[in-house]
Amino acid sequence: MQYLLIDRITELQPGKRLTAVKAVSLTEDYLQDHFPKFPVMPGVMMLEAMYQASAWLVRVTDDFAHSMVVLSEANNVKYASFVAPGQLLTVKVELLKDDGKTTKLKTQGEVDGQVVVSARLTLERYNLDGGETERARSDAYLVKRLRDRFQLLDATKSE
Repeated sequence: MQYLLIDRITELQPGKRLTAVKAVSLTEDYLQDHFPKFPVMPGVMMLEAMYQASAWLVRVTDDFAHSMVVLSEANNVKYASFVAPGQLLTVKVELLKDDGKTTKLKTQGEVDGQVVVSARLTLERYNLDGGETERARSDAYLVKRLRDRFQLLDATKSE
């Protein structure tokens, strides 16, 4: 199962920063077990939301040149509070360094202006194509799907 932990991208400056939001709902599958009498978004899901927002910034900055953008490091991860159903998690991402293959980012999640989680993330990007036609087709297919999903998430175009 794949969790999509970004509902909308509300601010985007390619090569610089991105802001996205996730509305936490009581219908989220993971809340049934975490925890039934005190449902809160698991810390790993908050970290995943920061990774997903970071990956969108990398993809847009590179004009979707790579089919794969993966998390390679999460450093200085700090949790300060819970995120409960009914709350809006605002994820802010700032690009710190990019060498063409690896990107370092500063990320944080906020609820009502208060930081609830923060981390320094390192993402790597690549294509599956190693000179094989079938893998090149897979890259093209994945990039098209990512572009389509981005069009649904990007609220900055309508402003």
